[in-house]
Amino acid sequence: MNLLNKPIHILGAGGIGAAVGWALARAGYAVVLVDSHPNKIIEGKKNGVTIVGIGTQAVPFMAFDEWIAPNEGFILLCTKTYNNPEIFARLPEDAFLVPIQNGFDAALERRHHACEGIASFVSECLRGRAETRITRPGTLHIGARRSVTAWEWDEIASLAKALAKTKLFPVELVKDIQPYKATKLMYNAAISPLAAVAGLDNGALLTDLLAKKLFFGMLYENYAILKHAHIKLARIGPFHPDTVSYILRMTALSKLMAIFFQPSLRGTYCSMAPDISVDYCRTEIEAYNGYLIQLAGNFPCPLNRAVLALFERIVSENLKPHRKYLQYLVDSLPEGVLLDSSRR
Repeated sequence: MNLLNKPIHILGAGGIGAAVGWALARAGYAVVLVDSHPNKIIEGKKNGVTIVGIGTQAVPFMAFDEWIAPNEGFILLCTKTYNNPEIFARLPEDAFLVPIQNGFDAALERRHHACEGIASFVSECLRGRAETRITRPGTLHIGARRSVTAWEWDEIASLAKALAKTKLFPVELVKDIQPYKATKLMYNAAISPLAAVAGLDNGALLTDLLAKKLFFGMLYENYAILKHAHIKLARIGPFHPDTVSYILRMTALSKLMAIFFQPSLRGTYCSMAPDISVDYCRTEIEAYNGYLIQLAGNFPCPLNRAVLALFERIVSENLKPHRKYLQYLVDSLPEGVLLDSSRR
């Protein structure tokens, strides 16, 4: 029995959820978008989902408070990781769950779901709007997160094929999703905290001298943690993480890399930024840098520890983003942590 003949419920109509829902609905699948923001639900029910510059697609919307997990079909998890507990409380253990999240949540990792997705494209959905904008092209990787049965693999392949139909974004079916998730963590745990805390455009991480120094330092530290933990990494984008690490150690090459990549980061969306710009101030920092710190154990990770401590202060004091926090980070580091690339 093909699950794609059954309902596909997407939990979270943010940038990724809205884009995936749009694509599946355009391809003719029975999609339901589930969200908790009243204005987004009202607008979605009235107008459907809009991909800026591409078009609008009718997609049924439902409030999360009214949602009941279907007995069959896919459930795509496209929420922030801090929303997972309330979702898991209503999610059957045998649900065919497909998370498309970038952070690591221990409770999610303990579930026995077969499949996961990792998006390297960036999609920005404004709060309360059923409208999203693809700010950076990229691939959606779909694959197994554990050993799977032949039936499970057929379903994973069917989902990848369905998502690829409308060509909104490239879709790559992979046997093992974990190396792609680890690589995305390496990048996101450097980009998101720095851009969010400083209130900077992602592209400024490669033009603002202080931001660039911290960004390159975090990329290198994140890579070192993952390699120390013997985590496999995959290529997302033009370079494998091993190549990125080599470039970061070479001053001239790292300068060229900054020039090369700055246009691709400029104007893209930092998903963590809105979380520290609202009154309740919840972030996914534990699912990014907190996870890396746990993974590191006794391995040195001063930049990640400094970022986590800064975010804890920002959340507890409900502070607003400002570039001065980059200097706070530098001042809180042990002497010699931020070395020039040529001295690494």
